[in-house]
Amino acid sequence: MTVLHGVRVLDLSRVLAGPYCTGLLADLGADVVKVESPAGDDSRHLGPFRDGESVYFAQLNHGKRSIVLDLKNPADLDVLVRLAARADVVVENFRPGVTARLGIDWAALSARNPDLVYASISGFGQSGPLSRQPAYDLIVQAMSGLMAATGVPDGDATRIGESLGDVCAGMFAAWSICAALFDRERTGRGRHLDISMLDSLVSMQVTSMSILTATGRLPGRIGNRHPVSTPFDTYRTKDGLVAIAVANDTVFARFAALVERPDLAADPDFATDRARSERVAEIKRITEDWTSRHTTAEVLAMAEPAGVPAAPIWGLDEALRSEQIEQRGLVGHFDHPTLGRTPYLRQPVHFGDNDRDVRPSPGLDEHADEVRAEWLGTVEPSNR
Repeated sequence: MTVLHGVRVLDLSRVLAGPYCTGLLADLGADVVKVESPAGDDSRHLGPFRDGESVYFAQLNHGKRSIVLDLKNPADLDVLVRLAARADVVVENFRPGVTARLGIDWAALSARNPDLVYASISGFGQSGPLSRQPAYDLIVQAMSGLMAATGVPDGDATRIGESLGDVCAGMFAAWSICAALFDRERTGRGRHLDISMLDSLVSMQVTSMSILTATGRLPGRIGNRHPVSTPFDTYRTKDGLVAIAVANDTVFARFAALVERPDLAADPDFATDRARSERVAEIKRITEDWTSRHTTAEVLAMAEPAGVPAAPIWGLDEALRSEQIEQRGLVGHFDHPTLGRTPYLRQPVHFGDNDRDVRPSPGLDEHADEVRAEWLGTVEPSNR
């Protein structure tokens, strides 16, 4: 893909939030050079492994090139500074204060390269009383309000089943980098972008925020149901669960007919979303009186022609095997020297560009000589 062709990204980040961001940029055609310590990105040592290679690292870092620089070595640090002078974008996720001590912070690098877009991703951002604290996804999920809102009413707060703090921070970072590059075209100026994992998760909670503003209360843990629409939940079938989502009165009339209770559509106790949301338990009983007499497949087969949104509960494997995901082309492949033909999840936006092939993830320091030649115009060898 060529949307970002010609954009040079110097990736100083490790593990997930930063690499996820730069992976999105690489998918759009940016030249992403991953700067690694002599030991390599920590994620090279994270499982699962196949034939001694981290599948996690390989999928997350497809499309990038690798160069090893020991930032404790003055010569290597000088190479990094010179690479940054040729970069359009620098992405880092060191703890705040580390880049300043190394002399590679925004102030230092933008002095040499004023149109540089410099993205700093951290747990809590570059300011505030927690800015110097370490953070992992579990920590920011716990502090964001998202974990407190996730789970069943009588159960404990539950982490969402993916490292959402890292992934969302990576998405916001990629979005803000593209916006800053667009702004640079008009102004000629670079920017320092400050992306916080905690901020990213808090900013996503639009429904809970509206409820808190309107009522002064939070919805709390309500399982799979929606806090302001009913029926909007998962319901027991003869052989499992089905998700049913009714978000307005017109669809509720269709739903009432589907569950063989057409009288509900005209009943003042059920005719409006607000009224229904005051009768969640009763609607769940009415719904499951009907769904429990049918298999999930039967419910879905009847719901579709009735115009009632419904869905099975899929695992990732089932989603990837579905005709919908296959036709959307979400899964790409690259040829890895150790892992062989390896699938990965592409960035999901279609740009009308059919060229979506990428290079495999890089071996440690694999591209040191060519990066020096292309970016610095020199063939000076590395120390390794």
